[in-house]
Amino acid sequence: MKKVLITGITGQDGSYLADFMLEKGYEVHGMVRRASTENDERIEHLKGKIHIHQGDLLDFMSLVELVDTVRPVEIYNLAAQSFVPTSWNQPVLTGEFTALGVTRILEAIKLIDKKIKFYQASSSEMFGKVQEIPQKETTIFYPRSPYGVAKVYGHWITINYRESYDIFACSGILFNHESPRRGREFVTRKITDTVSRIKLGLDDKLYLGNMDAKRDWGFAGDYVRAMWAMLQQDEPDDFVIATGETHSVKEFVELSFDRVDLDWKKYVEVDKSLFRPAEVHQLIGDASKAKRILKWEPTISFKELINMMIDSDMEYYKKKIG
Repeated sequence: MKKVLITGITGQDGSYLADFMLEKGYEVHGMVRRASTENDERIEHLKGKIHIHQGDLLDFMSLVELVDTVRPVEIYNLAAQSFVPTSWNQPVLTGEFTALGVTRILEAIKLIDKKIKFYQASSSEMFGKVQEIPQKETTIFYPRSPYGVAKVYGHWITINYRESYDIFACSGILFNHESPRRGREFVTRKITDTVSRIKLGLDDKLYLGNMDAKRDWGFAGDYVRAMWAMLQQDEPDDFVIATGETHSVKEFVELSFDRVDLDWKKYVEVDKSLFRPAEVHQLIGDASKAKRILKWEPTISFKELINMMIDSDMEYYKKKIG
C-alpha cells in the first residue's frame, strides 16, 4: 500500500485530502504540531483510519525523522500560517512557517529520498495587486501581505529544488476554496456562521471589512482532487486551480441571507478596522491548463457552495440549542 504524508492534516484542505487519499487506497499519515489541546474536529471521522505523527515546520530534525520513519511516496505540504490578517501581526512567524517551512521539507526529501513526490500549496494571494486579468501560471506575482510574500518564496523554492535536484515537486496555485470545514476566522465561514446564528436568534449583527473585494471561490473538496492529479503526471509542473468566476464579498453575503430568508441590509455593518493595510481587490483564475492536462473541472457552483455552508452551520447550531 502506497504511503502519503500530509502536513496540515487537521485543516480544511488536509481533512478533505485525507478523505480522498483513503478512497484512492493510500495509507494516510498526517503531521500535527504538538499542542496542549487537540484541534482535530475535522478529522474526527477518520480516527482509526489514519496515522498521526508529531512534527513541526519550524523544527528541521522533526521533519527529517518523520520522512525517514514514514517513507511516503508523496508529501503534500498544506501546513502554514494561512490567515492573511495574522500575517500582518506576526510577519516573522508567518515567514518561518509559510516560507522557510517549505525549504525544510524539501531539504528532508533531498536527504532521505529524492524520489518522493512533493506538492506545495501555493496561493492566489501571490498575485495580490494583479498584473493581468485573469491570472494564470505565467502572471507576474505582486503579493500584498506578508502571507502572500511568504507564499511566493515557498513557490519559488519549490521550483528551485525541482530544477536543481531533480525532485518531482509541483505547486498548485489555488484560488480561494471554501467548505463547511473552513475556519470561522475566514470571511466566508464568518459570514455563513454569523448568518446562521442571526437566523436562530443567537446573534444580531454581522461586521465586515471591504465588501467590494472580489474573489474566485470554489469548493475545497474539488481542489484536493487537483492536488493529487498534479503528482500523477509524467513531469512535474505548476497549475492554477480556480473556477474562472469572480464574486464580491457582498454577493456572498446576499446569497447567504437569501438562503435563510432574511434581508441582509438589516444585519450587516462595515467595520473599518477589518480592512487590510494593503487590499487585494480582485482575484480571478484561469485554470485552462489544469483542465487541459489534469482533466480537472470544478463540480460545485458558487451558490451551491454557499448553500452547503449555510445548511451545515444551521444544522450545527440547531443541535447545539436543542
